Amino acid sequence: MKIIVDTNIVFSAILNVNSRIGRLLIQAPPSIAFYSCDFLVYEIRKHKDKLLKITKLSKNELWELQQLVTQKIHFINDDLLNDDLLDYAENLLQDIDIDDAPFVTLAMQLEGKLWTGDKKLSEGLAKKGFQNLISTEKLLELMNEL
Repeated sequence: MKIIVDTNIVFSAILNVNSRIGRLLIQAPPSIAFYSCDFLVYEIRKHKDKLLKITKLSKNELWELQQLVTQKIHFINDDLLNDDLLDYAENLLQDIDIDDAPFVTLAMQLEGKLWTGDKKLSEGLAKKGFQNLISTEKLLELMNEL
């Protein structure tokens, strides 16, 4: 199963590596393949100071934690995203959060499920008929079945 990881999922795992989300990212079986786009790395860099302040970790500790949390994520270069799908995602997200367009595009392109903890995003996409979504609870159920 292909799971596209949104920024807030990785932030949640960094903030609490022992949480359900942290354990899912770190302990998922090989049958669950995580993907994200390079935009996620940009977002982590952009919010590094905030993460350092909240976690009270050193820069090296934060970097090590980031590596642990993202080690099973296959990163796709944003330049490889399909332009037509990106345009479609941007239109879909116009009144939700256009910054999530790369993740939605990747979910469509890879025919995977977008894993996000952003309720506004998931509810907004669901209202528009986007069904390539998966919740943390559903992912936990799937992992327990394996």
